[in-house]
Amino acid sequence: MGTKVMTMLDFEPLWQGFPPVDPLAVSGSASCSLPPRYESVGGARKFTRETLCGWDLEDLFDGVALVVSELVTNALRHAVLAAPGRTPEFGSEYAEYTEYTDTVPPARLHLMRWSSRLVCAVRDPSDASPEAGEADSAAESGRGLYLVDSFSDSWGWHRLSGAQHGKVVWALFRLP
Repeated sequence: MGTKVMTMLDFEPLWQGFPPVDPLAVSGSASCSLPPRYESVGGARKFTRETLCGWDLEDLFDGVALVVSELVTNALRHAVLAAPGRTPEFGSEYAEYTEYTDTVPPARLHLMRWSSRLVCAVRDPSDASPEAGEADSAAESGRGLYLVDSFSDSWGWHRLSGAQHGKVVWALFRLP
């Protein structure tokens, strides 16, 4: 599903807004594109498992996978699938969406490892800030950012600058 990426150029916008870390000290990085389908959440978890296993960090998978699932779901639900110009194809039990165009770029998952930190970041085409929902006890959604906050050591977001539109939402994990 994903493409292993080893160049710093692809990650440059992600350094803005991170807690202080030396970008030159990255010991591993991987990235994958997230097609505009909810099935991409499972693909992101699989990509995360494979990447963490390759870095001998499989013990972190459960917490990191939960955070990745929440960040990817939010990117797809609130940025990619809700983007202007996306139209549902009717006749399906689930609202399937037409393929994205150049005007609606896909979301992207980035995993970056330093000697003592792991960062999961999801880039999406929306400039809107992430907002924690006010979910009542019976609601099926609205708690994602609370889970991200609970399972990661810190998290944040920033808008992309320059010609790129969108934002990056990231979560940091301290490594044992």
